[in-house]
Amino acid sequence: MCQLLGMNCNVPTDICFSFTGFQARGGATDVHSDGWGIAFFEGRGTRVFLEPKPSCTSPLAELVRQYPIHSKNVIAHIRKATQGVVGLENTHPFMRELWGRYWIFAHNGNLVDFAPTLDGSFVPVGVTDSERAFCWLLDQLRRRFGGTAPAADALFAAIHALTLEIAGHGEFNFLLSNGDWLFAHASTRLAYIVRQAPFAQAHLKDQDVTVDFNAVTRPDDRVAVIATQPLTDNEAWTVMPAGTLWWFAEGMPVRTLATRPGPEKKAI
Repeated sequence: MCQLLGMNCNVPTDICFSFTGFQARGGATDVHSDGWGIAFFEGRGTRVFLEPKPSCTSPLAELVRQYPIHSKNVIAHIRKATQGVVGLENTHPFMRELWGRYWIFAHNGNLVDFAPTLDGSFVPVGVTDSERAFCWLLDQLRRRFGGTAPAADALFAAIHALTLEIAGHGEFNFLLSNGDWLFAHASTRLAYIVRQAPFAQAHLKDQDVTVDFNAVTRPDDRVAVIATQPLTDNEAWTVMPAGTLWWFAEGMPVRTLATRPGPEKKAI
């Protein structure tokens, strides 16, 4: 399976520290060596870096690790192929335009017998179940709301309903963002941490690297980091219950809904 990394902040922030640990999992400290990618939102634009090679030995990944791109929403992915050959066209995250905004999507899991009918508005370039799911999800959002983006609550409710349909086909952990918010579905496994004042030191699990966030942040900064597995070994990460969809905004979770039977959970 693959691994996911996301970041949602209240001010533009770089992801260099977290990506340092994540990069190592792409073939060095873990087996996800079939490609990697990362997308940064910058205002209405995006920077996307993709490569169908192990991130642990990639000069391009090393550039990203050392290049402090500041963004309020970031999505990264390291791939262990389940459907589709190893190739650039099958490398996450994927990007499409809807309602005049770029959308970024990355998936960890495996969808069985998922062959939805698409109307041609969003067409997969590769052959992964992940890209098909992304195209179908955007297709359904456009059908529901037409040419105008809905209010945030209505959008979250629609993504929840569509997630329920797709998740019936198998494991469907994903990260999705339009640059304003980040949505995360813990089908089986995701965790997050919110870093805010009072800040402390953090040490990576996969690299012997420590950062003192007191030295690199301001008192009002707030950053939420979401990952398949916690990236640090000296911080308290929150495991997201299996079968929950989360909405992150301004560096914190604002709402979560169950995607399995159970009560809705309110904002933290």
